[in-house]
Amino acid sequence: MANAETIFIGAGEKRQELILKLANRHGLIAGATGTGKTVTLQILAEGFAASGVPVFVADVKGDLSGISQAGKSKPFLHERADTIGFEDYQFEGFPTVFWDLYGKQGHPIRTTISEMGPLLLSRLLELNDTQEGVLNIAFRVADEEGLLLLDLKDLRALMTYVGENAKELSLEYGRVSTASVGAIQRRLLVLDEQGGEKFFGEPALDLFDFMEPAPDGRAHINVLAADELMMAPRLYATFLLWLLSELFEELPEVGDPKKPKLVFFFDEAHLLFKDAPKALEDKIAQVVRLIRSKGVGVYFVTQNPLDVPEEVLGQLGNRVQHALRAFTPRDQRAVKTAADTFRPNPSFKAADVITQLGVGEALVSTLEKKGVPGIVDRTLIRPPSSRMGPITKKERTQIISDSLIGDIYAEERDRESAYELLREMAEDRVREQEREARRRDKAKSRGRSSRTSGVRRRRSSNRQSVGEAFAKTVARTIGRELVRGVLGTFSGKKKRRRRR
Repeated sequence: MANAETIFIGAGEKRQELILKLANRHGLIAGATGTGKTVTLQILAEGFAASGVPVFVADVKGDLSGISQAGKSKPFLHERADTIGFEDYQFEGFPTVFWDLYGKQGHPIRTTISEMGPLLLSRLLELNDTQEGVLNIAFRVADEEGLLLLDLKDLRALMTYVGENAKELSLEYGRVSTASVGAIQRRLLVLDEQGGEKFFGEPALDLFDFMEPAPDGRAHINVLAADELMMAPRLYATFLLWLLSELFEELPEVGDPKKPKLVFFFDEAHLLFKDAPKALEDKIAQVVRLIRSKGVGVYFVTQNPLDVPEEVLGQLGNRVQHALRAFTPRDQRAVKTAADTFRPNPSFKAADVITQLGVGEALVSTLEKKGVPGIVDRTLIRPPSSRMGPITKKERTQIISDSLIGDIYAEERDRESAYELLREMAEDRVREQEREARRRDKAKSRGRSSRTSGVRRRRSSNRQSVGEAFAKTVARTIGRELVRGVLGTFSGKKKRRRRR
């Protein structure tokens, strides 16, 4: 299946192999529904794991979980293996860790509001430019005050504070529209109802838990249960983009290693770019281009190559193109686009073959040793060694129970953050107002004017009191630099202590 340098994909006119040293040059798996994309993804994940390269993949349809179990012998599998010369074909399961944003079918994945940042949150909430500007101001206030934004209730409390102090904040940062604040609050409520409250909080995900080797020396395949998550496609796409940006910000530069540090599969990649503004597309393209130097390979999985912007598509050096249908003008453009991206094979015309491929067949072109795209080949994809299809609920439960990281993420923590501090500040303000009212009443009863009573006037602004209230929080966050990276997430963060 894999040797020290390559991953076997299949065979056509010759054996098609993915060179591990060039696997961080990214890739594309494309094709219509039912043409074999999932199996291609599965055999690549197997090959990477067997070579010691950790994998992250979203299980959109729920059938990738079978990668954790050995496959069963079937005549058509052995026939395919014999046809392509897969002599050492055997059945085996692979070390698998299950994750789930909702915590139902895997370990919970959480991040904090502060770590996600305003850019990705704006996309998640579908904010317009004005509303995004107000959210950026809110984050600026939180960053300057050292305010911890951990979960949705923290962000709602912050937006309430911004709305109450809109006039003062407008003078310092630009216009803060209370209408925009209200719109953001309504979107946060919708996100909460869609299950967003389960994603934001602590303990936050430690990316290095993806990269823990298995006891047998192979790497883990991290499978995100995404069948339920696909009901909230904007949350799915934003989560994967956040994860990619976190990898970019936290991993060190390694240049071109002998094999990737991690391979990341974007299934249903069209959701990542759907309705994305040009500025965000440009940033995604920048991250994809630069993350290669961190040793991360990014593979987009989609039905139509037109789903991926041209600037990103041009960076995907390793390609597996399953069958496309040419029923509509857009389909015909997709066929032409896919064919034109391959290095021509004198034996056939790629544009003709793409519409004729059977299930389990693909046009394959991987980078050769000097980084040059190989000649496209009509290829029979090798059969998987693991189970095709989903595992049982009992099998999944057992794997989750046996996982060494289960205890780390099982229980949610809710430490003191923006919500508690702002609530305490509001309560203090109410108490101060009550005390002042009693002083005025007492002064009147003595026949004195409140103006000459000597009572200290209440501050017209509570901005400084916020800073004082947050002093302890700032002390707790020393070591975390409030500097945001290319996608608005924290960069320069304190390295998390390895827990094992």
